Amino acid sequence: MSNGNGQGPPTGLAAVSTALLAMSRHLEVRDVLKTIVVSARELLDAEYAALGVPDDHGGFAQFVVDGVSDEEWKAIGPLPRQHGILASMLHQATPERLADVREDPRFGGWPAAHPDMSDFIGMPVADGDEVLGALFLANKRCPKPEGGCGFTAQDEELLHTLAQHAAIALTNARLYERSRELTIAGERARLAHELHDAVAQKLFSLRLTAQAATALVDRDPARAKGELQQVAALAAEAADELRAAVVELRPAALDEDGLIATLRTQIQVLDRAHTASVTFDAHGVRALPAAQEEALLRVAQEALHNALRHSGADRVDVTLVRRGQGALLRVSDDGRGFDPLAVRRAGRHLGLVSMRDRASGAGGRMTVKSGPGKGTAIEMEVPGG
Repeated sequence: MSNGNGQGPPTGLAAVSTALLAMSRHLEVRDVLKTIVVSARELLDAEYAALGVPDDHGGFAQFVVDGVSDEEWKAIGPLPRQHGILASMLHQATPERLADVREDPRFGGWPAAHPDMSDFIGMPVADGDEVLGALFLANKRCPKPEGGCGFTAQDEELLHTLAQHAAIALTNARLYERSRELTIAGERARLAHELHDAVAQKLFSLRLTAQAATALVDRDPARAKGELQQVAALAAEAADELRAAVVELRPAALDEDGLIATLRTQIQVLDRAHTASVTFDAHGVRALPAAQEEALLRVAQEALHNALRHSGADRVDVTLVRRGQGALLRVSDDGRGFDPLAVRRAGRHLGLVSMRDRASGAGGRMTVKSGPGKGTAIEMEVPGG
């Protein structure tokens, strides 16, 4: 592969420089982790590379690999624990370079589907005394010296340089995400204050108007009717202000974890909190434009609320599947159902109008299938991007 000047790919410090530029382009932690792993594998010309970020419970909070396909990774099984050579690098923060990892006394084996590895190099990623993670590379693509390691002292030096800068990139990404969380938290506090003021004013007016209607109902029914109409208008305004404020901020969990993980977490909570069984299944869904993901999440939340609060269902199933470039969401229950033709009553009671607005606002469409005694299925399809 040429670098544009008729030369091959950069090597040595030039390759490290290229890797650092790639790292600096990302602010999200998971993107930075992936870039570090890919850069390390390319830099040392290894078959496999991984970066493990430890948790506080003897496992890994994140473990990113390169050189292993998605199918192979799934077959390998659960994330590794912190033991053996992995633990050594995390706890002692010392580099390791081995001719054959399988012959090291600390080697504890690996799952049956794990690729076979021989020569090995490991490097802690540290910020001062804090070990943020460790880089592991195996099977250098080169002739191996008899009984020796393919990874050289120069490789170790290059990887050390990369790891130092990887620590900076990872720390910066974490600080960025933390600052974003604080910004979101501050924005939510501001929003809560505004909500309190705006809705409190409306509720105060509602209370006074309702009191006036009560006083007039016997001696001046016509005026009382007018006051009650004002109550209805004020209530609608309060609901609109509340809804507009609530949707103003995109949920933080959606930004950080993505649509599938956010839905799965929320559905697990609902399943524990309600007597009805609530399930979630997703297949082949790729990342979608932010507005479409938010609309899908909001519609799913509203449909789940309806099913669990109003339908009397014993079971609620949520599925999210790929549909062309987009996705199809389906929330179905075995509850009492309703007549979809009674649009006015059902639409208001179940929030169907707002759900349809959300779907169309994101370029999608929503359909409702239901009938008395036949349960309800709400489907929303978005086109992707």
